[in-house]
Order: sequence, then C-alpha cells, then structure tokens
Amino acid sequence: MKNHLKRIPAPKTWSIDRKIRTFVVRPTHSGHPFNHGLPLGVIIRDCLKLTSTMREARKLLQTNEVLVDGFRRKEYGFQVGLFDIVTIKKLNKSYTVTFDRKGRLIVEEIPAKESEQKICKIIGKTVLPKGKIQYNLSDGKNIVSDKKIKIGDSLVLGLPKLDIKEVLELKPGAFVFLVKGKHQGSSGKLKEVKGEEAVYTADGEDIDTAKAYLFVVKEIKKQKTGAKPVEA
Repeated sequence: MKNHLKRIPAPKTWSIDRKIRTFVVRPTHSGHPFNHGLPLGVIIRDCLKLTSTMREARKLLQTNEVLVDGFRRKEYGFQVGLFDIVTIKKLNKSYTVTFDRKGRLIVEEIPAKESEQKICKIIGKTVLPKGKIQYNLSDGKNIVSDKKIKIGDSLVLGLPKLDIKEVLELKPGAFVFLVKGKHQGSSGKLKEVKGEEAVYTADGEDIDTAKAYLFVVKEIKKQKTGAKPVEA
C-alpha cells in the first residue's frame, strides 16, 4: 500500500487545505473507519504543531514519547481514530480526537484524569464457551466479559488494560454524540428509539436520525464550534 494519498479525494472529515500540496499521509488501518481518524504524524505536525516537518515528527515518534491509548506508537502513519487518547509524555499533556459541529475531525486537549480511560461503542458480539461474550468495539478492538451488554451501548474502558469501568446504555435520557449523517458532530439527549430510527434533543429541538449514528458518551458540557484547517 502506498504511504500517501492525494488530498482532493481525502475524506471530507479531514480538515486539511486541499490545494496547498498534492499529497497527504495515508493512515494505516487501526480498526477505525477510514474517515474517522487521522495519521499520527499529521496530528503531531499540523494539529498540535509540535514539529514543523514530517521528518521531525518521525524522529519524535522514535523517542517513545508518544502514546496512543496507553501504548507507544512509532508509526507516523498510524491512524488515531474517534475518541482515541494521545499522550505526549514529555509535555505531560493528553488529547483526544472528536468531531466539531461541522463534522470535521479535531484534536482537543483533555485533563490528565480523562486520559486514563476512553469510550468505545459496542458494534457486535459473539457468545463464547462457558458463558463468556466477546464484544466487538468501534475502534476495532475486542473485549471478553461475562457481563450482558447490548449492541449500541458504550463502554468506558480503563487504559491501557481495557478493563470495563462503566457501561453507558443506549436508552432515553442518555447523552449521545452523532458520528455519521448530516448532523455529524452534534450532541444531545436521546428522547426515544423506534426500531432503526431515533429522536434526540439538541438546543431545545427534536431531531430525527438513524439509531446507528448514535454514540453514547458522557455529557459534553461545551459544544465544539469549529476547527482550523491543518496543512497535512
């Protein structure tokens, strides 16, 4: 697989200037959908502006100073996806990837306490022998548990062991974040679910959407307003 792709056909969720250069780093598969993540090198150089060139970003990654979900990563093309946690040890700072209100991927700094856990959505499950259940998560990981949890619910996982800290159920009253559709990046409280359709309330307005677009999260106190384009 090529290490680069052209900017013009790059995912619309990437907030990049598509005319300043021809190519952009192609992310390696990490379990996230292609349009739900950014290459680690792009995050370091353009989003966090820790380096001025990709060569410098690659050197930084070789110092073992960068963690993704608690694990050291050295590949500049490694895909950091939605709600993954990036920690820069030397700076003692942590960040997460999310969407702004326009559906563009942005990187936001988070408190140290929040960097010890991440949220994943359950997208599938398989029953194993002895009553164990393997849950398939939105970031490509699998976790085995004897807890009975529904598809569509979210798990709060401790890092880096991926132990279950809390279950966030997809039910009326839950706080949801839209990860697809025309309301991507919006959030609000779930009002009702009818089959494959759902209604949530945001800014005092009831909005219809698909159940599959909902991602249950802990309540967001402040909405994202936008992200500056990055030069990737």
